[in-house]
Amino acid sequence: MITLVSTALPCFAQDTAESGWFNTDRTQALVLGVILTGAILLYVILASSGRPLFIRKIAGLETVEEAVGRATEMGKPILYVPGLNDMDDVQTIASMNLLGHLATIIAGYDSRLHVPVRKSLVMSAARETVQQSYLSAGRPDAYQEDAIHYVSDAQFAYAAAVDGIIVRERPAACFYLGGFYAESLILAETGNSIGAIQIAGTARPPQLPFFVAACDYTLIGEELFAASAYLSKEPRMLGSLKGQDAGKGIAILFIIAGSLLTTAESLTGSETVRDIADVVLWLFR
Repeated sequence: MITLVSTALPCFAQDTAESGWFNTDRTQALVLGVILTGAILLYVILASSGRPLFIRKIAGLETVEEAVGRATEMGKPILYVPGLNDMDDVQTIASMNLLGHLATIIAGYDSRLHVPVRKSLVMSAARETVQQSYLSAGRPDAYQEDAIHYVSDAQFAYAAAVDGIIVRERPAACFYLGGFYAESLILAETGNSIGAIQIAGTARPPQLPFFVAACDYTLIGEELFAASAYLSKEPRMLGSLKGQDAGKGIAILFIIAGSLLTTAESLTGSETVRDIADVVLWLFR
């Protein structure tokens, strides 16, 4: 034990001597953070001042109200599946935001909503979200707590239960928004078999082909997270979305500039071009 203590002390002293308040080797991370934060703040200020910010149309979200109207005309319910993950997943949080917007439309149309969930915490969050939406729509009397219910923690038991709901209740519109796994095609194919209009969205790339093949509209990757800002038009969310896009655009410009400068330096051998290329590429090391 004496040997271990005597060998550990010098190492601890060395680590303490090298530690500091700021790691200068990561200065580029600070520079990129300042650029991205500045872009987000700029767009938040622009959005808050009332300046219109362009966001390209997302076809799946444009048809949400049409799908709810169709269900109302047919007298059939609307099925909403918030994925299989718990509330610690960002996809589930994005799904709750979309559920809130959808519930507001459903309350206005006086249609029926059915939300089977896999996690108890998601059930509580979904009930709170939908209740608030019905209150904001002026229809607290139409809110039905039992419409949002727990089914099962087991993946395929949950999928089988949702399939049973689709076959028995034959909803006119099915929404699959959140984190999905192997059950995605099972759910989407069952909804397709009854002729329901289907809108899906997930940030998991392996499941996207199944949703694209079996659903009418699919939110691909980041469209799921952008949907909340797209639908709500809330200035802070819009500004954050535009600021992140601006940050990606700046990164792309720097990458293209670095590639061109490196190519020019290898062809000409110019030290000036090499110095400029080193500065540009330093940001992304």
